[in-house]
Amino acid sequence: MSDALLMDTTPTGELATGPALPCVQCGRPTPFRVGGQPRHGGGFCAPATPAAAPAPRRAPARPAAVRPTRPAPATEVEPTRYPAGPLAVLDAAKTGLTAHLVDGRTLPVTAKTLPDVAEWALEAGLGAARLHQHGRDADPLVVLTDTACKRLGLPAPGTTKTAYDTKAGRLPGTHKAVKAITDAGWQLTRRGLGPWARLYRTPDGARRQCVQLCVPLWGALSDRGAWRAPNGLGAAELARLLGTYASRVITPCGSTAVTGLELMTALRPPTRAVRTGSTWSSGLVEGSLHHAVQAAPPEVPAEHPAAAGRTGPALDEEAWAWTRPTTDAEAALPYAVGIDVNVMFLAAANRLSVGLGEPVHTDGPVFDKRVPGCWLVDLSGIETDPRLPSPFTPDGQRPTEPGWYATPTVAYAEELGARVQPLEAWLRLDHGPYLTPWYNRLRDAYMATMAALGITPDLADDPQAFQAAMATVKTGDPVELAVLAAIKASAKGALGKLRERPSHTGYRPGQPWPALERATWRPDIRAAVIATARVGLHRKLAKAAAATGAYPLAVATDCVVYPAPAADPLTVLPYQPDGSPMLGPTGRPVAGLRLGVSPGHAKVEGVRPLPEVLAELADGINPARHMKPSA
Repeated sequence: MSDALLMDTTPTGELATGPALPCVQCGRPTPFRVGGQPRHGGGFCAPATPAAAPAPRRAPARPAAVRPTRPAPATEVEPTRYPAGPLAVLDAAKTGLTAHLVDGRTLPVTAKTLPDVAEWALEAGLGAARLHQHGRDADPLVVLTDTACKRLGLPAPGTTKTAYDTKAGRLPGTHKAVKAITDAGWQLTRRGLGPWARLYRTPDGARRQCVQLCVPLWGALSDRGAWRAPNGLGAAELARLLGTYASRVITPCGSTAVTGLELMTALRPPTRAVRTGSTWSSGLVEGSLHHAVQAAPPEVPAEHPAAAGRTGPALDEEAWAWTRPTTDAEAALPYAVGIDVNVMFLAAANRLSVGLGEPVHTDGPVFDKRVPGCWLVDLSGIETDPRLPSPFTPDGQRPTEPGWYATPTVAYAEELGARVQPLEAWLRLDHGPYLTPWYNRLRDAYMATMAALGITPDLADDPQAFQAAMATVKTGDPVELAVLAAIKASAKGALGKLRERPSHTGYRPGQPWPALERATWRPDIRAAVIATARVGLHRKLAKAAAATGAYPLAVATDCVVYPAPAADPLTVLPYQPDGSPMLGPTGRPVAGLRLGVSPGHAKVEGVRPLPEVLAELADGINPARHMKPSA
């Protein structure tokens, strides 16, 4: 493995430097460190491996001091480098603290303070290999059970000056535990000592050292954070839960949304070490998001500074919330069947080309479905089947005037035969499939977890067997079920973070908020994913309806409700009575909703008596939000 992959970094992720000293491999001076030792990286001490030629680009070259490279695959790190695994759960007993590792082992821990815990984590060999050769290895994670918190002097939430401040989300800076950290030479990030905390230090001439802390006592693993750890879970099982997630996704570093967003950057790091002449500098990794960019005015939420003075419509690419009246024939049916699309938004991210840089404004553009962006166009003249929600609006109603739409929505209008003539557009000429590695990682994690629960891809060939397996899945391993929920929440939450809105107390509209400083604050990417998912679902519903004559009466996000003659989804989906798929005119299966475990396939959300659903519709309630069984 190349030395460049192990170069020491600062707490912010930049290359760490020091006085130029002789490289331990070639003897020539270097300011860089690898494992605390002076050493060159990137093959400087040996013949470099030629980089693959970059793919042809569609836009002018991005200004940079060095030439970027194509995204590189994940690297393998020898297992002995992190012998203790990615994380440990610390529990307390009469004899002291015990660390429960992800593989079931336990280790004694003599730590009496948080700095001691951090030292132990580094010495024990906690950590995980990076997911991209230009990324960073995951820092050790230490989870503190309630008993461990008590042993280490960490208080429960409360109103006293020495209690954990729930409103501020951190322990007061005057607390002795915080002082012990700084007195020992460690630092805390701006978040302070809260549910998810990070301790770091950079000793002279040594590699940056960083340890993450997770404190469930302060809500780190609560429902709000979407981890949903089962009640009463012991330390060993908690280590298995978080360790399974870490092995399939990434080491947790906050809520599932925060962790899902971190996964994007871990798989698409913005920079790499590049040799320029006799020195090293930070170069760009092609296909990544390198820095925060200004969003186009139609793309931003109302609180954003760029929204001030906006008079026309805004980009409104959201998921469906739609209902319609039923016909007399439909109302006479006995059942309502809810069909849920598996991780629909994650599936939409696969191979989706999104903008990588700044938006460019243009008047009177010619629509090009290959270019991500948002387009001001009038789609009100396009006729679609009123028994289906309009593919162009979140409420499923036909648009009545020009509006801003993401590229996938306008492309679908063309697919339906419309001639679109945009009035203006904000386009991102530099683009690529930024989310594809993220999709692949989460898809594999999702499929592995479903397989652990007994749901495998081959069941799609036998819809009855698939339904029977899904009917018992909730009685499976509680840890695997919690991992599954966390994976789904990571995908959904990360996409939401792309358009994170201000949440801190005292915010006033028009002020910037911290999320805007991230390269991953990209409302245009979120809009493109949602638009792709929505029009993709419309395409499936239309093709299924043409084959079966069945139309939904309600849709909410990824759940579709059909009136049905039996409590069986096969009666409304494109299947033959024997469970085989319906075939289209070309002899191939109808490309509608199909039962199965894969992303984009579907499962039964629930079955209810249709009269109950009709009563909800009469009260203005969308029944697609209430199809899950109550128990």
